[in-house]
Amino acid sequence: MHETNVQNGPVWRQAISGAQILFVAFGALVLVPLLTGLNPAMALLGAGVGTLLFQALTRRQVPIFLGSSFAFIAPIIYSVQHWGMSATMGALACVSIMYFIFAGLVARHGAEVVHKFMPPVVIGPIIMVIGLSLSGVAVNMAMGKDNPIGYGPALLLASVSLFTTVLVSIFSRRFLRLIPILVGVVVGYVLAAILGYVDFSKVAEAPWFAVPHFVTPEFNLSAVLFMLPVALAPAIEHVGNVIAVGGLTGKDYTKTPGLHRTLAGDGLGVAFAGLVGGPPITTYAEVTGALTLTRNFNPVIMTWAAVFAIALAFVGKFNAVLQSIPAPVMGGIMILLFGSIAAIGLKTLIGARTDLDQPRNLIIVSTVLVLGIGAFSVNIGSFVLQGVSLCGVVAIVLNLALPKARQD
Repeated sequence: MHETNVQNGPVWRQAISGAQILFVAFGALVLVPLLTGLNPAMALLGAGVGTLLFQALTRRQVPIFLGSSFAFIAPIIYSVQHWGMSATMGALACVSIMYFIFAGLVARHGAEVVHKFMPPVVIGPIIMVIGLSLSGVAVNMAMGKDNPIGYGPALLLASVSLFTTVLVSIFSRRFLRLIPILVGVVVGYVLAAILGYVDFSKVAEAPWFAVPHFVTPEFNLSAVLFMLPVALAPAIEHVGNVIAVGGLTGKDYTKTPGLHRTLAGDGLGVAFAGLVGGPPITTYAEVTGALTLTRNFNPVIMTWAAVFAIALAFVGKFNAVLQSIPAPVMGGIMILLFGSIAAIGLKTLIGARTDLDQPRNLIIVSTVLVLGIGAFSVNIGSFVLQGVSLCGVVAIVLNLALPKARQD
């Protein structure tokens, strides 16, 4: 397919392209709030406004859409349990501080400074922990634990959702291959509705137009310090995706508008999302895949995708449908999703040819994996450091403290 440029094309064509981008990102976008108990409408609003803020700061030069970040699923669940929803939202808004710090470092020292402090041997195991630490949640939801549906029906719904996603990922072609999560959720939901496990009463009661419920953030120091290190992985992912999109379009976005601007733009979106009650947002590989297929690199289509996301946030019945999805359907998707996240971490180590025969590399990877998967925590008074946050701190400290092999 030849490259198309609709910069000066009809508005309706730009709008359709924007709707397609949102459709590609939609499954992953609403999955995070559905798994963490946040409001899907706020995820849509945060992604839409966040993308527009990103475009404003980067002068609408980069074809990127920002959606909910998977890195924060486990930290959000833990934080809500220990500090409540308002404190969690305040902490998520403060995550933007890390993006602004990275942006300042990049502006002063160049993009190399990020890789100096967070090379693959640091980022790889952290990403693996993000996926593997959630495996118990996925399995419990798939088996119907703490769910009135029961073990047998729950397992059926989870299996259908999982294998539908797998089949679409492997055997489908072109556009359909970009939305396996969405297809898996839809098929699982339809089956659940046929079997009578979907409660449509709240959908019927919901108004067509509804202003999303805003969560007033509170700023709890313990929650903030717990959440800040989680930004390490998505910040690195942001750098990788900006470079990937640049390779696709033939433009160096790390220079124009500059990696510091893209990081700051992402941080601005994260701040807005947290302040209104949505999950932090990040760049999406699915959107990059859609760009590869359509060859339409016009940033205006991301503006349209953002506008449609904002509009959907105010459709009450639509959000009621999202919240009516049975937990086992999501559990089946989570099994594949969280395993895929762990695999990306492994791919990071393999792609960088990380030599695990070197004691320092083996120590960093093994320590981070056990601390993360084992849910090790450091408790000092009301201050708690555990999970991805603890792993991020430990990995960076070990990487800086342990001597490198002489041949390096």
